[in-house]
Parts: sequence; C-alpha cells; structure tokens
Amino acid sequence: MSNEMTKRLVWSGLLAATGALASIVAARLAAVLYRRIYGEDPPE
Repeated sequence: MSNEMTKRLVWSGLLAATGALASIVAARLAAVLYRRIYGEDPPE
C-alpha cells in the first residue's frame, strides 16, 4: 500500500512540475512573439 501511495505522490509531483515548466515556457514564448509582432513589451 505504501509503495502505491509513493508512486501516486511522485506522479503528482512530476505532473505539477511539468505543468509549471510548460506554463513558464509558454509565457516566455508568447512574450517573444508579441515583441516581434508589435515591437514593444507585452502588457502586464
């Protein structure tokens, strides 16, 4: 039982970490595209 719980916790941690990383990458990519399109910093 403990082994199964550990696997679930590890999976949840990996899922959260990859989701956060993907969100950061997406925000940076969107900012780069906005700067190229409009030539100014994106709104806050």
